Amino acid sequence: MRVQTEAFSDKGTIPVRYCMPGAGGDNVSIPLQWSEVPEGVRSFAVSIIDPHPVANNWIHWLVVNIPADARSLPEGASGRNMPSGAKELQNSFGKPGYGGPQPPKGTGEHPYVVTVYALDSESLDLDAKAGLEVFQQAIDGHVLDQAEVTGYFEQK
Repeated sequence: MRVQTEAFSDKGTIPVRYCMPGAGGDNVSIPLQWSEVPEGVRSFAVSIIDPHPVANNWIHWLVVNIPADARSLPEGASGRNMPSGAKELQNSFGKPGYGGPQPPKGTGEHPYVVTVYALDSESLDLDAKAGLEVFQQAIDGHVLDQAEVTGYFEQK
């Protein structure tokens, strides 16, 4: 499986428009496209996590129940243009949907790991406030394949 975004290259810098207003951005969710999907996919899930030690696996976006025929999420989809049936969970900012980068100033570059999971389950019954651990437990044993792209952002 492969995943990419038109917003930045893998290991590249995330443009500020995709960041939170506190970092000078518009909090527009990044566009995603995925391909080379394995047989038997019944749904997709997406996570964007900041594993930097200061961020401690900060959740920027968790989405489940993306239909099996989907191969992309358009720019700005969060909260407005999600595929039918997709469910956005709460991010670490305390709101449902996408929450862009806003690393603390002076903590260096933070990696934002975008992962798309191909699942053998049609839907996951998760509470909107499930959190990363519950999300990971729910997909455990259901991942047919996954792909990542990582972007970086720093506030100086």
